[in-house]
Amino acid sequence: MDWINVTLLVLLALGVFGNNATVSIAVGILLLMRLLHLERFFPFLEQYGLHVGIIVLTIGILSPLASGKIKPESISQLFTNWQSVLAVLVGIFVAYLAGKGTSLMSANPFIVTGLLLGTIIGVTFFRGVAVGPLIAAGILAFILQFIPK
Repeated sequence: MDWINVTLLVLLALGVFGNNATVSIAVGILLLMRLLHLERFFPFLEQYGLHVGIIVLTIGILSPLASGKIKPESISQLFTNWQSVLAVLVGIFVAYLAGKGTSLMSANPFIVTGLLLGTIIGVTFFRGVAVGPLIAAGILAFILQFIPK
């Protein structure tokens, strides 16, 4: 067994120990792909996995609108109280950060390792959600723009 499989097994154990199905399933699938010698699909996952994941996440977020649980007329009511307006502004800011994060992750793959480790720790031990690397990269990109190189 090579070090990559051992690392994946450790991550799987962290996911199981932390009772986090998201990490456990993701690591389990990747480990299974390695054991079944399906490594040829990793470049595809690396190139498109983030975008496909964002699409699936967006579908999940928009599904209450599509199912009729959120009425289109309620969107106009978003601007009637300060919490809704703040929610819109925070949504804009987070989307901006995520865009910066995507660029940073593409430009500097070494940073991805730290972001992934932090996200796995956050998901496993702090009940976080695995969208952390993208937002974390965005926050990091935002901070780095103020630090001289």
